[in-house]
Amino acid sequence: MEIGGDALKTNITTLSPLVLPISEQLFFFATLIRRHFSGGNKSNKSKTSSSPSSKPYIPEYKLAFEHFCVHAASRAVLDELQKNLELSEDNMEASRMTLHRFGNTSSSSIWYELGYLEAKERVKSGDRIWQIAFGSGFKCNNAVWRSMRRVRRPSGENPWLDCIDRYPVRA
Repeated sequence: MEIGGDALKTNITTLSPLVLPISEQLFFFATLIRRHFSGGNKSNKSKTSSSPSSKPYIPEYKLAFEHFCVHAASRAVLDELQKNLELSEDNMEASRMTLHRFGNTSSSSIWYELGYLEAKERVKSGDRIWQIAFGSGFKCNNAVWRSMRRVRRPSGENPWLDCIDRYPVRA
């Protein structure tokens, strides 16, 4: 998971300035500066580097996105991403329900998750959706979407239509 985590950090570092509000970018930048001057980047870890003031700032991604589709590889992966990105249970519902119903379908799980959100009629005009998927080895990819319209009745090909009324379940 560590290698995947490094790939995700690289992707997030590239994506963040493009999607986060300027206030979140400034908080993040200020934290980096504070860590640099407090010695938090030294290879020899000191007490300063573990102090709360040197803790890296986790941007509030919920300000940039209304919906999250996180690769449903396993419960452990979802738990770790939820914790590290500080996402709520509601933010993770589509991912957890996709894992429950379909299992690990590799990176295609993000499309089942989008289908879940559409079948629940949660996608409104202007909503922003962040899809995060992992591939074999070191690969990680992100897609950002903005809904052009409210999704009221998903197409008949949505894989959730036959059972959406039974979800979410307690997983």
